[in-house]
Amino acid sequence: MVQRRAKSHSNTGVLWGLLLLALAYVILLYFFRTLTADDIADGVIGVLLGLYICSHPAANSIDLLFFHRDALEQAVSEWSGVGWLALNLLVLFAGWVVIWLGALKFASRGA
Repeated sequence: MVQRRAKSHSNTGVLWGLLLLALAYVILLYFFRTLTADDIADGVIGVLLGLYICSHPAANSIDLLFFHRDALEQAVSEWSGVGWLALNLLVLFAGWVVIWLGALKFASRGA
């Protein structure tokens, strides 16, 4: 049981890296307004990057809900588990923001 929890918490570094990647995308769009000088390409990058960022917390959630139900109870009962779940939610939200910004780039093409 400890091995399962350790395995699920082992991707904390990946989650922090994805959070930094999402932050870098948002900052680059804020300061430069475009990454490729083409709104379609910027939109594609944003949506695909956001989907990739969201895939990791979604996979962790499915893993906890269906494959390691006992680990979910342990994660909620321990502070480190609550922090890990909060990090997953934060990364999922950051991925949604990146998808939303990418979709806005598609919509701003005609304006």
